[in-house]
Amino acid sequence: MDPHKYRPSSAFNTSFWTTNSGAPVWNNNSSLTVGSRGPILLEDYHLVEKLANFDRERIPERVVHARGASAKGFFEVTHDISQLTCADFLRAPGVQTPVIVRFSTVIHERGSPETLRDPRGFAVKFYTREGNFDLVGNNFPVFFVRDGMKFPDMVHALKPNPKSHIQENWRIVDFFSHHPESLHMFTFLFDDIGIPQDYRHMEGSGVNTYTLINKAGKVHYVKFHWKPTCGVKNLLEEEAIRVGGSNHSHATQDLYDSIAAGNYPEWKLFIQIIDPDHEDKFDFDPLDVTKTWPEDILPLMPVGRLVLNRNIDNFFAENEQLAFCPSIVVPGVFYSDDKLLQTRIFSYSDTQRHRLGPNYLQLPPNAPKCAHHNNHHEGFMNFMHRDEEINYFPSRYDPVRHAERYPIPTAMLTGKREKTIIEKENNFKQPGERYRSWTPDRQERFICRWVDALSDPRMRSAASGFHTGLRPTNLWVRN
Repeated sequence: MDPHKYRPSSAFNTSFWTTNSGAPVWNNNSSLTVGSRGPILLEDYHLVEKLANFDRERIPERVVHARGASAKGFFEVTHDISQLTCADFLRAPGVQTPVIVRFSTVIHERGSPETLRDPRGFAVKFYTREGNFDLVGNNFPVFFVRDGMKFPDMVHALKPNPKSHIQENWRIVDFFSHHPESLHMFTFLFDDIGIPQDYRHMEGSGVNTYTLINKAGKVHYVKFHWKPTCGVKNLLEEEAIRVGGSNHSHATQDLYDSIAAGNYPEWKLFIQIIDPDHEDKFDFDPLDVTKTWPEDILPLMPVGRLVLNRNIDNFFAENEQLAFCPSIVVPGVFYSDDKLLQTRIFSYSDTQRHRLGPNYLQLPPNAPKCAHHNNHHEGFMNFMHRDEEINYFPSRYDPVRHAERYPIPTAMLTGKREKTIIEKENNFKQPGERYRSWTPDRQERFICRWVDALSDPRMRSAASGFHTGLRPTNLWVRN
């Protein structure tokens, strides 16, 4: 073994305790003291190292998606879509790509029950031959706001009151009463599907609009959808109380136990596509994340299947240090001008650099599994072994070159530099259609959840005096 090439890992464990530097530890039970009852000595390096490492075991909690569970498996192409994209991992039916998937709740804290009414995250990291592709989504196909400028305020409203640290409905309703675009999202969140039974019986959606580009450079807008083969199942309020009261980690345990028993969760991947030349034909903006694309006009196209057949080896390493960023794409997949996606491109990677450090992509679950080369080096927690002398480009001493060119969307852009909103807001049509498609009992449960949210005493006092600037809150049940 080359001692300069490999770092300690479980593959090189000794049969006895050592310090982090490898020195043998002959007593891991007692501190070094002056006599049997004397004071502890600062020179007990093993004690100091052990306590110092323990003090630093926790890393910053994710601001959102703090509570999560992960599993590994593969994605297999089942249908040929090579006419739409030059992405290598989608090149032909039968191609398999290793993946790691993280499911999560969005708003609540790391130790919160998994039975709370909350959107669920559904993030998939594809380890392709051309680098990683992070498809970061939720279990609902729409989102609360369409512009990332509103995202920090939205999260603050959904989080606990900073004074009392209690999550309160009046704060949530107050904020969203000013944003009728969020009504469509609430027809999912306050619907019966607002509390999934577990992660295996949950749909997933990329939410944002991406683009697919083929070898000829033709671009299509695309939305991604995951459909569980075992069906969608949810918990109503009474069931959620019972399940959460007996096991606050029920969804994590269900995922782990199912895989351990060989009952591998599986999802089918579907896409919807729109030719950008036709985007003006709809009564909504296809890049608006508060809208769904009607399946009767834009049918779901099958692409492949996702199978989770391996549990993670270590929760901290492969769940807490697992990092997803919508900015991480591969040739053949690119961004669109979706306003929320554009802000997520910056925000997610910036979050990971803060939470895990500038070299978070060197951590095993985040690192690409293909060969890679650049001149990014040094910085906090850099553990990549490098022995080259050239760390600049170009150089006659380094044969590295540009990769083969691949197509990205091109478009002529004109317009004034201004802060503005999407023109085709159309905030109420889709939520109204969704509400009217339900059975009466499902409509009644939806309304009851709104009544409960609007019954907060602070909301009643605000509604009695419009000098507060609040708009009437009955817009939420408008059809």
